[in-house]
Amino acid sequence: MTQDNRPEPTVVVVGGGLAGLTAARDVLVAEPRIRVVVLDAADQVGGKLRRAAVGGHLVDVGAEAVLALRPEATALMAELADPTDVVTPTTTSARVWSRGALHALPRTRVGVPFADSVVAGLLTEAEERRMRDETPAADVGDDVSVGDYVAARLGDAVVERLVEPMLGGVYAGHARLLSLRSTMPGVWEVASRGGSLLEPPAVLVESAAAGPRPPFAGLVGGVGRLADLLAEDVERRGGRIEVGVTVRGLERTPTGWSVLTGPTTDPRLVEADAVVVAVPPPAAARLLTPVAPDAGAALGEVEMASVAVITLAVPRSQVEGWDGSGFLVPPVDGRGIKASTFNSAKWGWLAAEGGETAYVRASVGRAGETASLQRDDADLVELAKREIAEAVGAAPLTVVDSHVQRWGGGLPQYTVGHHARVARVARALTAVPGLEVAGAAYQGIGIPAVIASAHAAAEATTTHLRAVRRHAGE
Repeated sequence: MTQDNRPEPTVVVVGGGLAGLTAARDVLVAEPRIRVVVLDAADQVGGKLRRAAVGGHLVDVGAEAVLALRPEATALMAELADPTDVVTPTTTSARVWSRGALHALPRTRVGVPFADSVVAGLLTEAEERRMRDETPAADVGDDVSVGDYVAARLGDAVVERLVEPMLGGVYAGHARLLSLRSTMPGVWEVASRGGSLLEPPAVLVESAAAGPRPPFAGLVGGVGRLADLLAEDVERRGGRIEVGVTVRGLERTPTGWSVLTGPTTDPRLVEADAVVVAVPPPAAARLLTPVAPDAGAALGEVEMASVAVITLAVPRSQVEGWDGSGFLVPPVDGRGIKASTFNSAKWGWLAAEGGETAYVRASVGRAGETASLQRDDADLVELAKREIAEAVGAAPLTVVDSHVQRWGGGLPQYTVGHHARVARVARALTAVPGLEVAGAAYQGIGIPAVIASAHAAAEATTTHLRAVRRHAGE
């Protein structure tokens, strides 16, 4: 058994996705003398941030935009990338493919419309009347499902035609199972004080008065570049990144932690003063259960959803007349895909780089639904090709090249009670100094929220190490 020596304080980050890389960089920025080691089981870092060559160009096959209304992602991109590489979409005009037609996506708060939202066509006249005849608020208790609560207030159709496709795109989940408190904190706040769901929040009213503000941002070359930029900066600052390394266990030691890696035939111990666990809930639960049982048990309750992203490279001439940035698909309509993005229309840099080739993509998969993901790649490409063309009323697409990216167990489900589960994890870890968690299971699954969780984990880690040094009389 080999064992690392530790000339300087060491932080091991388990997981080289966005959360792990951000936490590693934060520690190095705050404490440059600390030795930081990032261990990732995959063959490349980045997690759900990934690019692949399709039709001769690198394009995002994971996340392709970040929410710009929160500062974490845009701030990080501004620190790492050339300022001119941080861009906003050419268009964010999305639609909903429902009842055999494309409808403009109304102004909503995660699918919950406002009093002035235009829903005609997407909802029938009777469904719209039900929506506007809002039922008074009832007590929401400690938590309630999004679907049950919104349906009781505004009617089933609002859930089926608006909320479901929005949550399906973000969480790959089901509105009747997902937590209102954790997935829609703004709606939860309104519900808790008994307000109207149809009333726009003050921040939207103020921003509308100040003028349009792009809700999303991206990077020239793709959002997947963010992972590359983070990894490069971690290594430039002296951190070490190892891929293809599976962490099999954590153990407390008198001075900190022992991280067990490698196969059983050739185990390796990496000694650390602190550990940040930045892997999905199932893997995190396995690592935490022996050392923080309550945290491990809570994470073990978090279900995961699998999705696939199908990217098609097509002749630009076939998509030039298409409107908007893409569309969402309510599951009630029984289609195979749940959303489509017109990438070349959305991102000016991709349109310019692609030349005569344009890119569109579709996604499939929701929690508990496996049939669509059991199709082979060729079937998924045909499904996307057929349904995208059908939605926009176009002739059959000519696919120049394609790529299918499967994210098995990729999205944690914020089901009812998720807020309490995360609180249990936090309480359990307060009793385990030098151990922190970060990732999509804690503060939200969007890129800004994941970065925020990494910032918090890194700050707690450096605070702990400084306290240890003070106690040692350094």
